[in-house]
Amino acid sequence: MTIYLAADHAGFELKEKIKQFLIEAGYTVKDFGALSMDPDDDYPDYIKKAAKAVQKNPDDRAIIFGGSGQGEAMVANKHKKVRATVYYGGAPKIITLSREHNDANILSIGARFISEADAKRAIALWLRLPFSRKPRHARRIAKF
Repeated sequence: MTIYLAADHAGFELKEKIKQFLIEAGYTVKDFGALSMDPDDDYPDYIKKAAKAVQKNPDDRAIIFGGSGQGEAMVANKHKKVRATVYYGGAPKIITLSREHNDANILSIGARFISEADAKRAIALWLRLPFSRKPRHARRIAKF
């Protein structure tokens, strides 16, 4: 599985730390940018690339970063077969349900609201959890 990364200026620093974390964990990582800090960049430019990659490669996943993660998820969810969920801290059950019930294939991180350590824990959990494949969840996803 390849993990695609994308972030704007608000998520850039955390993306860079998570990229190293994923590489050290043995994942194949493709970074769609931003590749340098630019306070005037626009997150859709990067998020669209990651969403399109997931759309074309359904066994892969993406982690996208922004200030809140909300706008980033909205951009990603415009793409067919993309199911982006937002996480900016709180109960880990949010992460669990996003995978088990919704088969989320993009995790949108609100970098202004979560610590590096909490982001790493959430990402590690999200990456190892499978979709439950229960008929009711599969049925609902098919209706997307």
